[in-house]
Amino acid sequence: MLNLSRYRIIAIGKVRKKWIKTGIDTYIKRLPGLTITELRDGTVQKESEYVLASLEKNEAMIVLNEEAEQLSSVAFSERLQGLKSQRLAFVIGGANGVALELKALAQWQLSLSPMTFPHEIAQLLLIEQIYRAHNILQGGAYHRH
Repeated sequence: MLNLSRYRIIAIGKVRKKWIKTGIDTYIKRLPGLTITELRDGTVQKESEYVLASLEKNEAMIVLNEEAEQLSSVAFSERLQGLKSQRLAFVIGGANGVALELKALAQWQLSLSPMTFPHEIAQLLLIEQIYRAHNILQGGAYHRH
């Protein structure tokens, strides 16, 4: 089982679309302990500075990047389980992507798809996948093969 209080999502920009916010709120209720930090958008360099300032000393950074490694939902759950008690900060960049500096500092990079999504949708997809991973590890019925 995942200890959800070890996970945090750092997202550039605020979720403004009500339907996406509703979806995020639905999963947040199912994932007690998971937190989201929304940071101001700006230039890629400024966003990088905001992310680095927001990171806690004990957090490993996972950067979302459409060019990165793609995992199945089961493989994602296994990766999270394998990280044991490590605190993780998933970083979702703004409209212009993520700075090379953040990619270089990341413990690993994750792609939700080779497609590019608005940061709001990426946030919803990531939260759903964290919920799915949690459910897979609990042996729940949410994930069907």
